[in-house]
Amino acid sequence: MVINRSSRKSYESTNTYIPGVCNIGQAEIDARKRVGWCGLVITIALWLVLMWFNVSEYWRLTLFVPATISAMGFLQAHMHFCAYFGIAALFNFGDIGKTDSISHVAFRDRDKRKAWRIIIYALLIGVIVAIVAFLL
Repeated sequence: MVINRSSRKSYESTNTYIPGVCNIGQAEIDARKRVGWCGLVITIALWLVLMWFNVSEYWRLTLFVPATISAMGFLQAHMHFCAYFGIAALFNFGDIGKTDSISHVAFRDRDKRKAWRIIIYALLIGVIVAIVAFLL
């Protein structure tokens, strides 16, 4: 079943694929939240270690990696959308690891646009975190 974009609120309580809006269910969302939290903890811990040992500010740019991973996890969980699945034309509303493919070309195009939007947002967040850490 496909729900149009204007009924975005209704998909939050259902396990329904919506092209360019929602391609993962609760199990996948929970997994992405865990990735987001792990990435955030690693980002903060690494930043504290770098600051504690007064490491060169150029090393603080390495915070880009865990910050980007954290952002990817949280963005995907919040948007109920997996970037990888969007690019690979997949969706999953069951157990983790089981996916279904998307055959409709217009749906795949919407999903790819959403996936790239998430990737770009996560990269921008990673860059901002790294620059802020560099400047502190």
